[in-house]
Amino acid sequence: MLIPGVLLLFLMPLSATGTAQLCGSGSNYTTNSTYQSNLAALAATLPTNASSSPQQFAAATAGQAPDAVQALTLCRGDFANDTACADCVAASFQHAQQTCPNDEAATVYYDYDDVNNQRPGCVLGFSGDSDFLSPAAGLTENGTLFEAWNPGNISADATITAADVHKLLTVTAQDSAAEAARRYSTAVMDAVPTLYSLAQCTPDLSAGDCLACLQRLIGMVNATTSMRQGGRIFVLRCNIRFETFMFFDQPMRRINPSSITRAPPTGIKAWIIAICLASAVALAAFCFMVYCRCLRGRIRKRSVRLRERRTIKLHGGDHELVWDMETGMLSGFSFFEFDQIQEATGNFSEENKLGEGGFGRVYKGHFLQGMEIAVKRLASHSGQGLAEFKNEVQLIAKLQHRNLVRLLGCCSQGEEKILVYEYMPNKSLDFFIFDERRKALMDWNRRLSIIEGIAEGLLYLHKHSRLRVIHRDLKPSNILLDNEMNPKISDFGLAKIFSPNNNEENSTRRVVGTYGYMAPEYASEGLFSIKSDVFSFGVLVLEILSGKRNSGSHQCGDFINLLGYAWQLWEDRRWIDIVDASLNSFLPKTHPTEIMRCINIALLCVQENAVDRPNMLDVTAMLSSKTMILREPKHPPYFNLRVGNEEDTSATQSCSINGVTLSIATAR
Repeated sequence: MLIPGVLLLFLMPLSATGTAQLCGSGSNYTTNSTYQSNLAALAATLPTNASSSPQQFAAATAGQAPDAVQALTLCRGDFANDTACADCVAASFQHAQQTCPNDEAATVYYDYDDVNNQRPGCVLGFSGDSDFLSPAAGLTENGTLFEAWNPGNISADATITAADVHKLLTVTAQDSAAEAARRYSTAVMDAVPTLYSLAQCTPDLSAGDCLACLQRLIGMVNATTSMRQGGRIFVLRCNIRFETFMFFDQPMRRINPSSITRAPPTGIKAWIIAICLASAVALAAFCFMVYCRCLRGRIRKRSVRLRERRTIKLHGGDHELVWDMETGMLSGFSFFEFDQIQEATGNFSEENKLGEGGFGRVYKGHFLQGMEIAVKRLASHSGQGLAEFKNEVQLIAKLQHRNLVRLLGCCSQGEEKILVYEYMPNKSLDFFIFDERRKALMDWNRRLSIIEGIAEGLLYLHKHSRLRVIHRDLKPSNILLDNEMNPKISDFGLAKIFSPNNNEENSTRRVVGTYGYMAPEYASEGLFSIKSDVFSFGVLVLEILSGKRNSGSHQCGDFINLLGYAWQLWEDRRWIDIVDASLNSFLPKTHPTEIMRCINIALLCVQENAVDRPNMLDVTAMLSSKTMILREPKHPPYFNLRVGNEEDTSATQSCSINGVTLSIATAR
């Protein structure tokens, strides 16, 4: 594994070869070892695999743990032929083994050229880490980070500005993310000097992950480095570069600078310049006087809008986000104009509508570059929605995990408050598990993978994120599925930040969430903690395994909800009866102990007393181990409530409303 604090970095000036390598010093392999043999096997096959791929990208694993080696390589998108790509990858392996001898991990950025880096290069990385090839694993780590800058600055009389450089890189990054086949894009900005840019991701990244990776790199380009004559920033999964010379084949897009103020040509007499300037000033003054009344209202409106666009402050608790609209970016996401969103969604047409909730409506959209997005538009009448909008922007902008939905940006313009997310083509979990036809697509391995993914996302929120977050509204409709059916937790409008040193319960008089998934102490007394999310997770697991909602007596035998039904079957040692009938055909091929363990874990999560429930670190450990001995669960809440029991009508109501998020209830 590459360790940022102990990297060996070899840099050459940008005007010569730009080859660099990062040598991980975590551990070494011995000569003639199995690890070295596995690495040699990859060095022999990966160049051919990359050159024969349409994307000129390859990833592979050689050997078995603990000597397994994982590697990936990517050639730049403008390689003229396959042979050159293969040669570059082979040279990268040789370079790594010469400069990082016996290191188990290394990353090489290899410029396959001689002068001015005008021929394309490639990137190579290998490691013994088991998650090295996971696309999400390399998005935020710094172990493969490399940056280099041309020592020369853009001249003082140039028309290009730092904002122009950011605009060029941002548009190039958006084009690269939208390029589904190769995740590669180039552009040119016609200014003085002419500026060229390139952005590329590994093609196994989703559009959202690619854009987030590139925007993270763009955020490292500051006011000083943006005025250099060239620069590049790499991580293993994505890279950006800009230069004052064309270092690639013909650019794919031309971009106009935001403003151009050209210096007057030399040799023109001063009195001619003075006359021209005086005439221009007089003409401007005349036009202003003539149209002053007509434009006054529009100027005032435009001024208000400009102030709103330049700086947006979103307050919440002890946190404040200040949005600098000069760059249009904050922590890896963008500010969008309302007309951009309007155009992307076909003016919020009904055919693009994906759903509707208490916040407002959700639409599918397409940017001009082809990127698909999901747009959540705040309903103008929604008082609670404005607070949730601020809360979600404040939270999810600082959270990045492969099992959390990615917020690409937002729009705050007048009354319009809009959130823009990566588009999830498979909609939400409830779309599958509660539909008689679609649930057949959810075999046991897929359901288990979804359960594990949700658990990993919750563990990140509770323990590993920069902010410690209690979600408070975990349910199937808030679990979105990407094109590979990976789960992503969404909708952080009701989430709460808590102190990492405080695992005690917090209290509120405003109970928010969805009945049926609320922990009993929260629904009845307004007490919430990380154990509240654990309870919701347990309900989710039972629903995934059974294909039944946690409500509806017709689905749960004699009980008013799924919890009581599952508990009774567990007590009677008939736990298999709760399993979704569509899984029956898979049961002979699946060790039934795995399903029984999941039911056991779910029942541990929904125990009535919060102190008895495991935390998410315990849950992920139990899910990942087939040998860990599990405790016997204690009973869940409402387990003794049966259909027709008139004594507990209020309790029945509090756990049978399953689809609606309530946010103005008062704790009893």
